[in-house]
Amino acid sequence: MMDNTQIARASLNDLVFEGRNKAYGAYVLRRLYNRHVTRALLIAVALFALLVFIPTIARMFSGNEVVDDEKMLKENVLMDAPPLDQTKPPPPPPPPDAPPPPPPKLSTIKFTPPVVKKDEEVRKVEEIPDQKELEDKVVATATVKGNTDNPNLEGLEGEGNAVVAEVVDTKVYTYVEQMPVFPGGQEALLQYIGKNIKYPAMALRNQIEGKVFVAFTVNPDGQVQDVKVTKPLGGGCDEEAVRVIKTLPRFSPGKQNGRAVSVSFTVPVTFAIR
Repeated sequence: MMDNTQIARASLNDLVFEGRNKAYGAYVLRRLYNRHVTRALLIAVALFALLVFIPTIARMFSGNEVVDDEKMLKENVLMDAPPLDQTKPPPPPPPPDAPPPPPPKLSTIKFTPPVVKKDEEVRKVEEIPDQKELEDKVVATATVKGNTDNPNLEGLEGEGNAVVAEVVDTKVYTYVEQMPVFPGGQEALLQYIGKNIKYPAMALRNQIEGKVFVAFTVNPDGQVQDVKVTKPLGGGCDEEAVRVIKTLPRFSPGKQNGRAVSVSFTVPVTFAIR
């Protein structure tokens, strides 16, 4: 039994294990518990401090090396614009008040019939063209280089008046140097379609909503032609979209190399129930 002085100095472990076998493992573990906790806490603090200061120590030893971030060096690549159609339209016709072109100049070959003369009378020996050279040629007393040998000049009328037929460019372009413009711009075009569109009754009953894509051609006069649906919606929406597109006023025609040409267009017509 412990006296009062021993009880005052005794720990909780001594009181719990009073009269028991203190050689038992639990008593030893309890007595060493505080020491183990303190040691574990010190080790944890040391490891934490080491992890915190590792980056600083690494920077001190690595020097001032700058590491480029590949993410920051990425190059933004923009999509290239579609290529322009390099096909050149035929040259424009001359204005009505332009002077008439000069008459074509015929090409001729000099051919002098051979004449028998004495040697002392011959002053200069002229080369006589071969018979093959005279085929399909105009024979004259002098050789003249004309402009009628050009294969692009077709058809001669009258006395040297060349008639050149105008070539009409019927190709439909997708992209040109100067695209067609609706009066007022793209926003005015969408406003015109929205103002004149009428919701079909069948589509309204069946709650059909969406977009109809309509393709058409703006000819050199600015008029709309060849209207057709490329992405239908149904319920009468396709027919209504075609009807409105056909009523579009004239565009400012598209131009390629300064000449008005036909250009294709595609416009979405939106149907939405409000």
